[in-house]
Amino acid sequence: MIEIRDIAFSYGRQRILNGVSFTAQPGECVGILGNNGAGKSTLITCINRIRTPERGEVIIDGKPVREMSRNEMARTIAYVAQKNEMSHATVFDCVLLGRKPYIKWSVSQEDIDLCEAMIRRVGMEQFQVRSLDELSGGELQKVMLARALVQQPKLLLLDEPTSNLDPRNQYEMMALVRQIAREQGIAVFIVIHDLNLALRYCDRFYFLKDGTGYSYGGLETVTAETIQTVYGIKAEIAQINGKQVVVLD
Repeated sequence: MIEIRDIAFSYGRQRILNGVSFTAQPGECVGILGNNGAGKSTLITCINRIRTPERGEVIIDGKPVREMSRNEMARTIAYVAQKNEMSHATVFDCVLLGRKPYIKWSVSQEDIDLCEAMIRRVGMEQFQVRSLDELSGGELQKVMLARALVQQPKLLLLDEPTSNLDPRNQYEMMALVRQIAREQGIAVFIVIHDLNLALRYCDRFYFLKDGTGYSYGGLETVTAETIQTVYGIKAEIAQINGKQVVVLD
């Protein structure tokens, strides 16, 4: 179980997060939703200790993240940022870096097999020896997802994972994330702007407004009132082919 308890964070005197709390179960995909500047990306980086919260705890299977060693954290939490700085490594070498927390003396055949299998899962098997700086933004995002997944984490943090993808690849990426999360019992927190992608592939939804949680729950929490309050826009919730969708006025 993942517990986020009363997280608060400020930049200087500017409060960004205040009292953020929610829980998630293994295998659940949680959409982190809200306007630009609501604190979504800051929340993600507080969860994985890139930033240190002023107060609050992140607890995974009963253990506070602040008590974990760096190596234990790397085996527990995987993170895919909006931007990635790696450029000259090959696709395979980049994914293999995700196994670093498990490698003691040398790379094992198990490490190699796992990396090759995950590269195939994200559809990048034909690019294994290609340099990262030769990839498109969408292809690079798939490689970074593969690298995160070979860490075999309990919690996967994705910051706008579909931002560089065309519509087809957006849906394929989200479907893959949800499938692997359920297969491997990984909780996934996804910062995402597309409400309809979130509705289709997330199990629960955490709406942030001005750095504070506005609502959290399943499909029942995605309402016209919530969207109006959080985003300041009018919307209707409709059913199309048995799926709930957001239609903006």
